Amino acid sequence: AGTADEPVRDLEGLRVVVSAGGTREPLDPVRYLGNRSSGKQGIAIARAAADRGAKVTLVAANVSLAVPDGIDVVPVETTLELQRAVEAAADSADVVVMAAAPADFRPATVSGSKIKKSSDPGAGLRVELVENPDIVKGLVAARAESGRQRPFIVSFAAETGDADSSVMDHARAKFARKGSDLQVVNEVGRDLTFGK
Repeated sequence: AGTADEPVRDLEGLRVVVSAGGTREPLDPVRYLGNRSSGKQGIAIARAAADRGAKVTLVAANVSLAVPDGIDVVPVETTLELQRAVEAAADSADVVVMAAAPADFRPATVSGSKIKKSSDPGAGLRVELVENPDIVKGLVAARAESGRQRPFIVSFAAETGDADSSVMDHARAKFARKGSDLQVVNEVGRDLTFGK
């Protein structure tokens, strides 16, 4: 049994992969499409797993927060980089916790130079987006193909309600679609959850 100063080491010998932060999808060398995820929740989960004795790999998407000693950190920027890093680490993992907020879409093309304003103030800018892969769904499929029971996969759903469905309705649908073993639901919005 552990104490407040010395936690229970019930994850000793397990390999845990945690993703944290928000991906950034480049539009040009200066700008990107991103989200408000700070990585606080993923880092807290990584810290808790390490304190409980796990060997932890943190795949950190644009996280500027301090990471506790003893945690291996793999920095990434985009959703495709996050996918590659998580898939590589998941091969030997017992648990994967996908707390990061990967972008659902990325620009179809990335400009090699800074996109300039038009001389016509009403011209605007059109950006074509393409869908990013669903990392959790890919992990679930890879596990099924391997015939292994591991890793145990935890997904996160950052949801808002809308005119048709509640936060929980959207989260339940996402859980069924992804097929993870456990899903954590965060209600998000302006000044809600992200960075808190």
